Amino acid sequence: MRVLFLSRRFFPAISGMSVYAINLLRQLAAAGHDVTMVSQYRGDAVGTRVYGGGPPPEVQGVTVIGRRSLGEEAFAEPGGADFERDVDDMVDTILAEHARKPFDVLHAQYGYPNGWAVLLAARRIRVPTVVSIQGGDGHWVGSCCETHREAMLRVLNHADRLLIGCDSFAQEVVDRLGVARDRFTIVPGAVEVDRFHPAPGHAPGDAQDPVRLLYHGRVDRRKGALDMLDALAILRDEGVPFAATISGIGPDLDACRERDAELNLGTRFAGYADYAAAPALYREADVFVSPTYAEGFSNTVLEAMASGLPTVSCNAVGVVDCLRHEENGLLSDPGDIPALVTNLRRIIEDAPLRARLAAAALEECRRTYSWDAVGRQIMGIYEEVRGTRPDTPFDPALPVSECRFRATPHLL
Repeated sequence: MRVLFLSRRFFPAISGMSVYAINLLRQLAAAGHDVTMVSQYRGDAVGTRVYGGGPPPEVQGVTVIGRRSLGEEAFAEPGGADFERDVDDMVDTILAEHARKPFDVLHAQYGYPNGWAVLLAARRIRVPTVVSIQGGDGHWVGSCCETHREAMLRVLNHADRLLIGCDSFAQEVVDRLGVARDRFTIVPGAVEVDRFHPAPGHAPGDAQDPVRLLYHGRVDRRKGALDMLDALAILRDEGVPFAATISGIGPDLDACRERDAELNLGTRFAGYADYAAAPALYREADVFVSPTYAEGFSNTVLEAMASGLPTVSCNAVGVVDCLRHEENGLLSDPGDIPALVTNLRRIIEDAPLRARLAAAALEECRRTYSWDAVGRQIMGIYEEVRGTRPDTPFDPALPVSECRFRATPHLL
């Protein structure tokens, strides 16, 4: 089968969605499918600082096409980011590749702008579409302006199959945008358990003195990075020992560094870490901390579970589907700093609790979140839509409206 996979900011930002994409691509290539990935990327100074910048890397067995998101890079110009220009570029690239060798299915990662782009391409080439709803699609895209609300509604109502990571995330999209719940197929996150595993000789819950806390992923206040620092300051003032690392880059890295300096915490900022370096980061930690406000499905939590770490996180969309308070993790409400402090203090001071939570998480991860199973499920969906006529009776013209993300496109 010939598959077009349309990603966004695929690399080198260390994000769950980039990891998800590369693992799915490897599964498709290993199964013998002819896969082309098209991914836009930031090449300007601001985008490079936030995302790392540069075109997507090679993926063995996959044709990779990088397209610079020049429309998004125009955020400082009058009118702000030209998302429509980037959509047009994605559509033109898909059409050119289809003319060279026809696709059987178009799969977009994210509903907007990518899902909208594959729907527009499908109108032209009559190829069925699969759209994965991820990240901001469910949390804020569409609540920002009429342009993006209409784009998301048309994607949600006209994609031939909609994939989403978990029930809680699906319900958030249903509640916010009014789409029917039966439009969604749940395809959970997954982790490479052969890559992410405890260090040799490490028993779940083992810890050094002081206990090593790890935040890894996109450094973003919406992921709770600033909340973690505020909680650490309280722990320090209460005399609870710890060593903390924040790994990754993102829009709030500078704000986190400033908060850390203001609080005199001495947190280690490890900077950008590519996917190959991630397993070692988990093995150098004792506890994973993810005080996130919302996820599509938390791949970093799965990686921590597979690595034998206990996790302190939040009762957040995309987390509660894999972590349960007191059973395989400790959870508090997003933004509740005192409750986060309590959970961190418990996980640091209570070795039997660490061992119990980490062992339960590790066993569940190995049993449930296999990439082989997830890859087979997605390939089965491709087979179901292959050869069908795409759902294209929608207006291809969107209303034009002001949007706060035109000035800050990296947050869309």
